[in-house]
This record gives sequence, C-alpha cells and structure tokens, in this order.
Amino acid sequence: MEIRLLVKALAFILLMFVGIPGNVFILLKFAYIKIIEKKLLPANIILLALALSNLLVIFSRVIPQALSAIGVKDLLDDTECKLVLFTFRVSRAMSICVTSFLSCHQCVLITPINRYWIYLKEKLSKNVSLIMILLLAMNISLYPSTVLYGQAKSNDTSPYSLHLVYCDADFVTYVSFLLNGLVSVIREIIFVGLMTLSSGYMIVILYQHGKNIKGIRSSNRIQTKSAEHLASRAVILLVVLYVLLYGMDNSMWIYTLSLTAVSPEMNDTRIFLATSYSALSPIVIIATNPKLHKRTQNVWRKKITDIQKDALLDFVSTVSKSSVALATT
Repeated sequence: MEIRLLVKALAFILLMFVGIPGNVFILLKFAYIKIIEKKLLPANIILLALALSNLLVIFSRVIPQALSAIGVKDLLDDTECKLVLFTFRVSRAMSICVTSFLSCHQCVLITPINRYWIYLKEKLSKNVSLIMILLLAMNISLYPSTVLYGQAKSNDTSPYSLHLVYCDADFVTYVSFLLNGLVSVIREIIFVGLMTLSSGYMIVILYQHGKNIKGIRSSNRIQTKSAEHLASRAVILLVVLYVLLYGMDNSMWIYTLSLTAVSPEMNDTRIFLATSYSALSPIVIIATNPKLHKRTQNVWRKKITDIQKDALLDFVSTVSKSSVALATT
C-alpha cells in the first residue's frame, strides 16, 4: 500500500474509532436518562440530535473513505450512491444547523432577564423538538440534487461533476452545478454567522459575570457559577471547534480555486477537515456535560431504592388496613 493511502486510511480509521463510540455513548446515555428520569432538558435534546447527525456523517462519508483507502473497490451502485450522498449532505447540514441552534438557545438562556427574553426562553424551551423537525425539513428540501444527480463511479461524466470516492454527482450543466454550491455556501454562512454572534455575546456575558464575582471569596465563587454559565462554556468550546475546522476547510477551498488541478491529497485533507467535527465534538460534549458523568450504577441503585420504598409503603398501608378491619370485626 502506498504511503499516501496508508496515511489516508489511518486518518479516517482514527475518526471512526473516536467518533462512533463517542456519538453512540451520547445517544445511549441520553436515551437511558430519558427512560429513568422520564424527561430530558431542552439542551440535552439538542445534543442528542447533534450526536445522531454526527453518527450519520461518519457512516456516510468517513467509513467509505476508509474502505476506499484500504483498497475496497466498486462498493456502491447507483441507488446506494444516491442514498449515501443524500444522507451525508443532510446529516452534515443538520450538524451545522443544530450546533448553531444550540449556541443561540444557550445565548437566550443566560441573557439578563426581561419580559421579552422570558417569552423567548419559554417558547424556545417548549418547541425544541418542533424546531429540530423544521431544520430537518429545510435541509431535506435543499438537497434533491443528490438524488437527481448521484450515480456510481463512472468515466462518462460531464465537466460539472463532483467525484466522491465510490460515487459521482454529475450536475450536467454549469447552472445546476453553481446553484448546488451556492445553496451550501449561503446556508453555512448564515448558520456559522449565527453561532459566532451568539457565542460572542455569551463570552461578553460570562466576562461581565466573572467581573461581578471577582471580589467574592473563592469558597463562595464556585457556588456562584450557575449551571447555565458552565453549559455556556461548553457550547462556546463546540462553536470554536467547528469554526476552526470550518475555517481551515474553506481556506483550502479558496486556495484550490487558484489551481488548474486539485491533487487527491488536497481533496482528502478537505474531506478529513469537513468530517472531523463529527468525530471530535463528542469528546467536548462528554467532557463538559455533567449528565453524562453520572454513573449508571448509582442511578439504577436510586431507582431500585425508590421502588423498594414504594413497595414497603404499599405493604405497610395494606397491613394497616387489614389491622383496622380485624379490629372493627
């Protein structure tokens, strides 16, 4: 195996081994919390959707890249290519939109209280699932091109084609090729702009909060830090991670515009950067979310204890009623 292919295989296999367990852990842990506690916080519902989107990105793009690097050929037919391309486009778009929504949601939560913000906080918290569905519907409607133009790898393609490992997206005409690119660029500019602005505002609020508690003794300072402010730091870390990877990816894309031919190494590096967020963001989520740190054993023990207490109370109540009945007879 060539050195280039070996490095490519190791890079994408590393993303698989980091991203799949991390995202699956988040999905299973939040599903478990939902079953045990009967509810999830709105922010955790958003993180659940982000983990699912990230997992689909890894399955639809990272795994094919790794299989191609180790020499697997002609893996997908036309129909499978349409499905894989559509899944990747929609799930990556959802990853961007959900991260942006998470940042905006957290920004609203920590904003100083007034009657307008209270109304917005209530509406956002109550309609998180609805907003997720609307984002999904929007992204599905934006990517019919992958279903229309996706096909298995072929030598018979027009100049307006995207070559993606096992699949090609042949747009046939320059207009459709340009429109497909503009849709992605405009969407990313809007949502990256929103997450950047909301994160910048959160940084200002956290800075002011830090100044307000600067004179408080260290023993009390820890208690003063609210859960919302700690969660805001976690969201800002996610946004910084995304913006850094997004910036490097787009810097390389701008550079390729000046080239007459783009090398395979350059293309692979861009794909690596575009998918790295889906593999690395679970590390930030797991490290900064207290809900994911609680030991399952302790939760089960609490659940069993509660069941035992209820059973004991029922037993005592039954015995008391029987005693009263016997006494009256």
